Parts: sequence; structure tokens; C-alpha cells
Amino acid sequence: MASRSSATPLALLFAAMVVYASLYPFEGWRLPGHAPWIFLIAPLSRYWTWFDVLSNLLGYAPLGFFLALGFQRSGRGAWSWVLAVLLPLGLSLTLETIQNFLPRRIPSNLDLGLNLAGALLGASSAWLLERLGGLQRWSEFRRLWFEPGAHGSLVLLALWPFALLYPASVPFGLGQVRERIEETLWPLFADTPFQDWLPDSLSGEVTADVSAPVACIALGLLVPVFMGYADIRTPARRMAFLGVLLLAAFGVSGLSSALTYGPEHAWAWIATPVMQGVGAACAVAVLALALPARISQVCMVCALVVSLGLLNRLPSSAYLDQSLEVWEQGRFIRFHGVSQWLGWLWPFAALVFGVRAVTRPPLRQGTRH
Repeated sequence: MASRSSATPLALLFAAMVVYASLYPFEGWRLPGHAPWIFLIAPLSRYWTWFDVLSNLLGYAPLGFFLALGFQRSGRGAWSWVLAVLLPLGLSLTLETIQNFLPRRIPSNLDLGLNLAGALLGASSAWLLERLGGLQRWSEFRRLWFEPGAHGSLVLLALWPFALLYPASVPFGLGQVRERIEETLWPLFADTPFQDWLPDSLSGEVTADVSAPVACIALGLLVPVFMGYADIRTPARRMAFLGVLLLAAFGVSGLSSALTYGPEHAWAWIATPVMQGVGAACAVAVLALALPARISQVCMVCALVVSLGLLNRLPSSAYLDQSLEVWEQGRFIRFHGVSQWLGWLWPFAALVFGVRAVTRPPLRQGTRH
């Protein structure tokens, strides 16, 4: 029997990220001087790194996994494994072919093979999970822990750690888009009547007050906390969720720092303001354990609005510029665009989700616990 699953939107999102990562930076399109499919019969490249191998292998594994889960939950159990392998294979073949038209991308039959292996790994993991009863246990776990309508929040919470991978001027501070918007708008409206409408820079930048970054750190953690609280049933389970969320936040931020500066600098970002912000967030999260779902949604929206307002008044830092240079010009070039857009857009997607949740009519008595 078909049922609604968060796996389907997650598969679509991963497919979109794969497309973006494979074709980024979308510049310099030109006709190749050879047949676009010639890479299929070319000798295997002699120049490769373990980073490239793992990124191509693991990049398609989540896509195959979520496609298989989505097809199983939609009632296509017999074809779920086949479709979850063939669709990523077709996507990879299409993208590798298109890369012939981009000067900064090189199509590779090795990449195609690794993408196929990743899809096989993901789809086989989903098939094995289903055979071992893992999906049934997940459905039971979800029924016990989350409200029936917890679909959008689960997707956003699953994407939140990936959004944290992209370097930010403030730890956990997603959505700092002011400078990028200004850089985009000024060339567009220069020497036009609309130029006077554009500010040289947003007024009221916070430069010396250490409380603003601390507040941004705390609010950046509280947004996913309140999002989870709105769909988790009991205070005890909310407390467990808080612990997992903190582990994910620190783990992914440490991974981002290690990838950028080296493993020995994985925890260099942890300073006194960071721990103050984390401590404040934990204190508020513990006090809010028993909040009703609707109040948790309101708190999430308020935290987002205040966080975005403060964060976009903060100036960029020299450390951030150095981090972005590493990601934009180094081996992270294929992940730069994806992680960048996730870091920018996640809070705005969460804001739209939160406003819709707050304005939605309450469910009938007895449908929420």
C-alpha cells in the first residue's frame, strides 16, 4: 500500500544538488571538438585522488538510497531497486555528457562508473534495510516520536547538517546573504534611475558588540530545535533530540573546519563566544521542553527573523574570506555551489515552512498529543 514518505522529496533534493555540483559554475559553454560520448570509450584516467573517488562514489549513494525508499513506500516494491539504480545512472550519463560543453569540467567514464557504484550501494542498502525489517521499525519509531504531519520538518532537519558544511562568519549562522545580494544588485542597477535606491551598505552594522555573534550562534541552534519540538511528542524525546542535534552541529562544523584548514584545526572555531551561544541555546531549549507544538512553531519563526536580522548586519571576517577562497578554488569546487546555496537558502525555506505551520488551522482535538 502506498504511503507518504519524506524519502521522495529528499531524493529530488539530492538529484538537484547532484545536477548543480556536476555543472557548477555553469560558465563558458562551448561546442566540444569531438563527439560528446567519446569519454565512454576513452582509457581510464591515470590521474585521480581518493577525494575524487569517494566524492563520486558517495555523492550518488544517498540518491539511490532515497529513491529506493521512496519507490518502496509508494507501492513499487518489485521495481524499486531497479529504478533506484537506472535513474541515477541515466542522470550521471546525461551530466557527464553535458560536461563536454563546459571548459572547467571533464567528463570521465571513471566518474560514471563510480556514480553507478554509489547508486548501487545506496539502493542495495535500502533493499537490505527493508528485508531486515528496518523500514518497519523506522515507521514505528516515527509514529511513536513524531506527529503524523512531520514531513516538511524532517526534510529540513535532514538538510540542516549539510547546510552547515559551507563556511560561515558565525558558527551555525545560516542565511548571511546581504553582501552577495549587494554584489548582485549593484552591477544590475548601476547607471540607472534605480541606483539611488540601493544603499552603499546596510546601515547599523554590528562591529564591536560581542553579544550579537553570541545571539546569532544561540538562535542558529534554536531554530532547528524549535522545528523539531513542534513535531516531537514528549519532553523526554525532545531532550534526546536536542542531544543528537548538538552532536550533529558540532560534528559537521568540525568536519567543515577540518576540510578547510586541515584535521589539526577541526576545533579551532570553538571559542568563548561560541560556547556562550551554545550554553544559552541549551538553557532555552531545556526550559522549552514542555512547550506546545504551536508555540514551538511561533518561537522558531521569531528566532529565524531575529537571527536573519542580526546576522545580515554583521560584517564579514578575514577568516571567512580565507575559507571561501579554499572552497571556491580548491578541490571543493564541485561542492561549493551546492553547500553555498544550502547555507543561504535553508533559513528562508524554514521561514516559509514555519509561517505556513503557524497560520495553518489547528488540528482537531485528539489528533495531537
